[in-house]
Amino acid sequence: MASYDVIVIGAGPGGYVCAIRCAQLGLKTACVEGREALGGTCLNVGCIPSKALLHATHMLHEANDNFARMGLIGAVPSVDWDAMLAYKDNTIDQNTKGIEFLFKKNNIDWLKGWGTIQSQNQVKVADKVYETKNIIIASGSEPSTLPGLEIDEKIVVSSTGALSLERIPEELVVIGAGVIGLELGSVYSRLGSKVTIIEYLDNIMPGIDNDVQKEFQKILKSQGLRFLMGTSVQKVEIIEQRAKITYQNRKSNEEHLMNADAVLVATGRKPFTDGLGLDALGIDKSPEGQIKVGSDWQTKIMGIYAIGDCVKGPMLAHKAEDEGMAVAEQVVGQHGHVNYGGIPNVIYTHPEVASVGLTESELKSQGHSYKIGKFNFMGNGRAKANFAASGFVKLLADKKTDRILGCHIIGPAAGDLIHEVCVAIEFGASAEDLALTCHAHPTYSEAVREAALACGDGAIHS
Repeated sequence: MASYDVIVIGAGPGGYVCAIRCAQLGLKTACVEGREALGGTCLNVGCIPSKALLHATHMLHEANDNFARMGLIGAVPSVDWDAMLAYKDNTIDQNTKGIEFLFKKNNIDWLKGWGTIQSQNQVKVADKVYETKNIIIASGSEPSTLPGLEIDEKIVVSSTGALSLERIPEELVVIGAGVIGLELGSVYSRLGSKVTIIEYLDNIMPGIDNDVQKEFQKILKSQGLRFLMGTSVQKVEIIEQRAKITYQNRKSNEEHLMNADAVLVATGRKPFTDGLGLDALGIDKSPEGQIKVGSDWQTKIMGIYAIGDCVKGPMLAHKAEDEGMAVAEQVVGQHGHVNYGGIPNVIYTHPEVASVGLTESELKSQGHSYKIGKFNFMGNGRAKANFAASGFVKLLADKKTDRILGCHIIGPAAGDLIHEVCVAIEFGASAEDLALTCHAHPTYSEAVREAALACGDGAIHS
């Protein structure tokens, strides 16, 4: 019977990063994965393929809308959908093959199949039982859906099916105005689909800063996305290869009908723990299905840990990666740590939206005394040159100490810009620290500095 120091269940971002870190720390490591490729949802049917399509369609948008404005004259590109999907698949393949290489480099065994935890020290994979001193569950999450709504991945699709539709739909209905719905809705809108987003709540992206929320929806509307807010989907029927959607306004209770070529169900994700044998082991789960763990990510059974989407916290690949590295360090007796207050969140639309730390609403509810530094990208030279001047940077700092409490960006490269604020928060920096740091000109990053200056005597370029 094969024996290991650690068996990691799941090879998504949390699992494969955890396995690599365990191997780096000298532990004999194996990783269980039932997919045909490593990388989990993120690399195979999530983060990576969606970003490939977002990039391709953004290039199409630039060609259609901005090339002529820069003196680039020529035929507008047409879309070869099959070729675009092939580009997406090639991107996936390069990334998953890269993880296979890293597993070989670090002498990590890939146990192919679905894992079941037999006991505190045993994991069964494809009818074979493996001994281990530690087990780390990184089983991830799966799309959630609405009651009575059947996903066939052809007409009614989850995010997985939306990445591989047979053809570009003329009309697409997206149920849910969260990250997945807005990103994939943007993709198909750029490809020419008429996109309608139905959201049960009154605002898109619940939980993000209110100012960003309003600006974001305004920009998306200007890009052609249609929103039905405060609306619930009652049912979806398939009639002659088209979807018939019945929806209801929550305030008026009036029912309406809409037809579409495809319906994307983007109502969030839920922990995936099927088949792990948790109930038989007596491992506790929350009402939402999350595995309960302590501050060291250990379950009630010593030596069995859980990380990533299957435990409490934001379902973000980088959060899972951080937990994966931290729990590996815990296993060898080090002090693995994750600063949950410094985890960024990014929406990869155009413009991008990014945030870290607390929102203004959270600060108000906590009775926190704070100040705001805000700077519009319209005052940024690089953004204007690149036709990317929509949006702003909003920095929140403690009114007395000037310590940075949060940052919210909507604008070009927001997902990259946010990280200088992540570092600032990690080191407990003040807005003045950021304002006194030289930023290269002309760059988008100057907008972050200007927002920091606005927390003091005022921004220079506004």
